Amino acid sequence: MTLDLASVLIMTALVVNVSGVLFIVETLLRRDEGAGRIWSIAFLSAMLTTLAYTVWVQSDVWWAIAVGNAAFVAGTGCMWLGCRRFNRRRMRWSSIVVAVAVVGAAVGVAVEGPDGGDWAGALWMFIPLLAFAAAGSVESLRGDMRESRTAWVLGAVLGFQSLFYVSRTTAFVTSGPDSALFQAAFGTVSTSFLTVTLTIVAVVVTSVLRASRAPMRGYLRDAQRVDDEQGIVSAETFAVVLEGTCRRAARRNETVAVTAIRLDDLDPISTAFGSDVAGSVSATWRTGVRQHAPTNAVVGQDGPTGLVVGAAVASAQEARRQAGALYRGLFDDLGKVGGGVIPVVGVGVALSETAGYDPAALIRAAREAASRAAVDVETSVLLDDGE
Repeated sequence: MTLDLASVLIMTALVVNVSGVLFIVETLLRRDEGAGRIWSIAFLSAMLTTLAYTVWVQSDVWWAIAVGNAAFVAGTGCMWLGCRRFNRRRMRWSSIVVAVAVVGAAVGVAVEGPDGGDWAGALWMFIPLLAFAAAGSVESLRGDMRESRTAWVLGAVLGFQSLFYVSRTTAFVTSGPDSALFQAAFGTVSTSFLTVTLTIVAVVVTSVLRASRAPMRGYLRDAQRVDDEQGIVSAETFAVVLEGTCRRAARRNETVAVTAIRLDDLDPISTAFGSDVAGSVSATWRTGVRQHAPTNAVVGQDGPTGLVVGAAVASAQEARRQAGALYRGLFDDLGKVGGGVIPVVGVGVALSETAGYDPAALIRAAREAASRAAVDVETSVLLDDGE
């Protein structure tokens, strides 16, 4: 069966644009912590890629290749950046790398200009694609994403994309774009079919991952109101306050404890019982954390389903006692709302004795301990051991 290039590109554009629109519309219905928004940019870039290549086939203008190549690199780069944001990693240097690669892909075509042909600046696109896809695959198998088997699928998809572009780059350099090998295995038609497959898988996987972090807006508006009333500070403010506490405690050799409280199953509760029940559960949980936390502790946000409590303590035993009292108080409060629907609550404690006085390290250790406690049926409060 022989397919003409224009028909294949139109089919690819249709699939990519429909998938991208669906993902972006869902993003508008949710309030996530950043990964979904970055993945939306990835899908927007993919949509722009297909449109630019369609223009190139129809009118044979060189600038369409520049736009398409740059957008392609941006799409894969943003998939990697979204994975990094999901894992709560720093974004500055990685964002700069992606931006430089995008500009390089466009400039690589512009330098060759109208005389560059269909494959102008190809290596400036191939190499960033294989690198970003490989980085995204690795990122999908570490940190928070490692806990979700759905993320493993995304890691496999990005890994396959990286291997494909390693092979495509090798064939391009050794055999040339006009060779029978390259045209049969790595030409535009075969790549378009791969793009369709990867797009469908990616939109499903990222939607599932985003749903675990970005509940529907209905009960998040109530959560913001409760935060304002209870004095729960933003993540940025909490980090600043905790840094000051750690600095003073380090000089006096005192112990600082950070307790992370993770609320699981809130989105499934909203789906099964409605946003009103989910809103009540979320509000009770946030109010309960502030109520049962020590009076002199600061409570901060840690994503839509997480809170963190920071305070100086006399000993590790005192930190564990406070965390246990907080958990028991929360369990009693949650049992009185939602028609008996009690979500999974994980409480993790990190101490400066093991994690050090770095605020980011303390928060990360407490968060990981809370995640382990949430999935361990035998443990309600988990103390980070520093390993």
